[in-house]
Amino acid sequence: MAKIYGMDLGTANTIICHKGDIILRAPSVVAISDYDREIVALGAKAKDMLGKTPVGITATRPLKGGVITDGDVASKMIRGFLERANAFSIFSRPIVIVCIPHKATGVERRALEDAIFEAGARNVALIDEPLAAAIGTGLRVGAAKGSMIVDIGGGSTEVAVISHGGIVTASSVRVAGDHFDDAIVDYLKDTRHTLIGTSSAEELKIACGSAHKDFDLGSATVSGRNLLNSMCCTVTVTGSEIREAIADPLEEIIDSIKRTLEATPPELSADIYDYGIMLTGGGSRLRGISRLLQERLGIRVTQAKRPLEAVCIGISRVIESEKQLGDLLRYRSR
Repeated sequence: MAKIYGMDLGTANTIICHKGDIILRAPSVVAISDYDREIVALGAKAKDMLGKTPVGITATRPLKGGVITDGDVASKMIRGFLERANAFSIFSRPIVIVCIPHKATGVERRALEDAIFEAGARNVALIDEPLAAAIGTGLRVGAAKGSMIVDIGGGSTEVAVISHGGIVTASSVRVAGDHFDDAIVDYLKDTRHTLIGTSSAEELKIACGSAHKDFDLGSATVSGRNLLNSMCCTVTVTGSEIREAIADPLEEIIDSIKRTLEATPPELSADIYDYGIMLTGGGSRLRGISRLLQERLGIRVTQAKRPLEAVCIGISRVIESEKQLGDLLRYRSR
C-alpha cells in the first residue's frame, strides 16, 4: 500500500510530514553540478554554499514566490527530500499532497504537479496554502463563521477569509520573508555604500530586526564590501535601521490584508472583528509583526503556536480526516 506524505514546498523551507509527524525540515536549496546536472548538496549544506560555490557548481532556490521557476532542478530537489524521508520502497511509490499559493495560475499548478511526478510520486494532490495553514492553526474552517488567516512565508504572503470549509475571498502577494532580506541588502547599499549577501541580511534580521519599535534589540555588526573602495569592511546596523529598511515590504503586506478585508462580505467581516486574525508562516516570526498589524488594522492579531509548521500540520489533519475533509483534495496519477 502506498504511503501518503504531506509536503509544504516553500520558497525558503521544505517540510514533509507522514502519519501526523514532521519527518523532514530543510531549506529549499539545492547545489547542482554544471557538468552532469547531479546533486552536489541539498538542504542546509546547499544553503551554506549560496554565493560561495566554486566553478562548476550552482547553488540555487528552484522556487520563487511560492511557485516553481526551474522544473528540472525542483524535481531533483524534491526527489532528494523524499528519499531522505524514506518515501520510496521496492514495491511502491509515494502519494504526495502539496500546498500551493491560492492565486497560482493553472500553468504554475501544472508545473508543480509535473515536478513532483518527475520526482517519483505515484499520485499528487494540491491544496491551497491558506486553507491548509488555517486547518493547521486550529481554526474551525468548516464552521458557519468567518476566519481570517495571514500566512507570511518566504516568497509570498497568503491572505484568506474562510467559511463553510472554503475560501470566500483571498489575496496573494509575492512579498514575504525573503523580501525583507533583499530590502536590507538594498538599504545598506544605498545608505552605507556597503554590499552584503542575502544570508548576511537574514542574520541581521534575526539578530536585531523587528517590525515594531517596542521590540527593538539594539544593534548588530555585519561584514561586507565597501562599494566606494572595493575593500572589505564591517558596519554596525541598528534595529531602527532594519525597521526602516523593511518598511516598504511590510506596507505591501498590510495593503494586501486591507484589500482582502474590503472584499469580505459584511457578515463575515463582523466575525473577523470578533475573533481576530490568525498569523502564521515563517515570515511571521519577525519580532513585533503581530503588534504592528494589530495597530494598523484595528483588529486583534494572534500568532500561531507553530507558525513554520502550520501548513504541514494542516495537510496531516486533512489526511487523517479524509472522510470530513477529503473533498478538499483532487488526485492526479501518472
